[in-house]
Amino acid sequence: MNDAGSTYLGLDLGTSEVKALLMGAAGQVLGTAHATLVWEQPQPGWAEQDPLSWWTAVLKACQQLGSDFPDQYARVRAIGLSGQMHGATLLDAQNNILRPCILWNDTRSAAQCAAMTEAHPEILQLAGNLVMPGFTAPKLAWVKEHEPALFSKIAKVLLPKDYLRFLLSGQFVSDMSDAAGTLWLDVEKRDWSDTLLQITGLNRQHMPSLVEGSQVSATLSAASAKLLGLQSGIPIAGGAGDNAASAIGIGAVNTGDSFISLGTSGVLFSVTDRHRPNVDDAVHAFCHALPAKWHQMTVMLTAASALKWITQITGSVNEAELLKQVAQLDATERKQAPLFLPYMSGERTPHNDAYASGTFVGLRHKHVAAHLAYSVIEGVGFGMRDGLDALTKAGTKIKALQLVGGGSKSQFWAQLLANALETTMQIGQESSVGAALGAARLAKLCVSDCTPALVEQLCSKPVTEHAFQPQIDEVKLLEKRQQLYRSTYRHLKPLFREAAE
Repeated sequence: MNDAGSTYLGLDLGTSEVKALLMGAAGQVLGTAHATLVWEQPQPGWAEQDPLSWWTAVLKACQQLGSDFPDQYARVRAIGLSGQMHGATLLDAQNNILRPCILWNDTRSAAQCAAMTEAHPEILQLAGNLVMPGFTAPKLAWVKEHEPALFSKIAKVLLPKDYLRFLLSGQFVSDMSDAAGTLWLDVEKRDWSDTLLQITGLNRQHMPSLVEGSQVSATLSAASAKLLGLQSGIPIAGGAGDNAASAIGIGAVNTGDSFISLGTSGVLFSVTDRHRPNVDDAVHAFCHALPAKWHQMTVMLTAASALKWITQITGSVNEAELLKQVAQLDATERKQAPLFLPYMSGERTPHNDAYASGTFVGLRHKHVAAHLAYSVIEGVGFGMRDGLDALTKAGTKIKALQLVGGGSKSQFWAQLLANALETTMQIGQESSVGAALGAARLAKLCVSDCTPALVEQLCSKPVTEHAFQPQIDEVKLLEKRQQLYRSTYRHLKPLFREAAE
């Protein structure tokens, strides 16, 4: 079928916003729209979001796309989905939402993680990942223990983007990459594990069906089509978790392709040709969004969100203006800046420590907003270096890294990362819409003959606009501060837990 005039819609459900992207038949980005989201912290360590706010944001973003690009929007042939991973969206038998979604950065289930690991050590082998509070299964263990009446009403457990799919189509379906982050998937076999499900008192009936990210999962219902201003029956691709979708969006589809995503969280992602777990260093080993592909991933729970936080509490105009001030600091000022541990929501790789906290060390009266902001982005860089070292221990070799996400807008931060990681950092076109573009690419693949040749052609790497090489003098300065950064965490680790309790 000739699709020369067709367009493809990619929807990316993030933590702080929904992005909608229109892609042309040749893979070009035609337009984007955004709608803001908020999440709540009812108690320390908790993170929740109203699932209905996702739908409101999708409608708003799509309405904007339809208004700005009416002709192209009317020709949407397929829809792809990307979304924040791990969130527990709980529905009853009538498909009503039982409680706010417990998000990926929620750490309340730390005690359940420890209990599950002790009672069921087989989890590590079956899932190929450590039991962490961010994953979905421990969240359900917490609900079962603390909200038993609600737990008994659960009929379906959906990941965030899969709840959007249900609203779009009326169907319960997930994809392999997103399902891998639940701790209920046998990642090597790419199927739900009855053993893992039973550990949290669930079974396959509670789960959506599974498809590959590049396959058709459902079709757009007449009711939702009317709300969106689209034709009913449009195919919806399986889609992907946000990081796998970002990988598709920047062309990371072959073994060794790697990138860093600086969004609310920070992710280092590398494609593998088989399931390669490394639980000792809290490395995630998940399915990719394409058949017979996997990936390794390290995650720090706070990245660009830490810059947003320091911008707000210092009363700075905005993040871009604050970074301009940071860029004016000389080497001596950077060397004398305080250290910052960016563990605002606990940490995953390499510590798997829900009790770790954000911490400044070495604050003085002379320090101003620019010093603190430098410390924050440097701390994120040190956290990403910890992730790179964890992948290196697992045998993964990385020569260069694409930089995507909101943090990719800062060339200063990109250069700092190149120095901290001693690795070439590349920023390409459309780096800030990687996941939404990946979702749109999966939409096209689901209605095409998904051959390796088409994947290579469609999922091409972006043209590199900027490349940053490690600077020897800066590398030496950062090496000393990184050693102190790591030593600080080791000394404070027992105090973090004591303070939390």
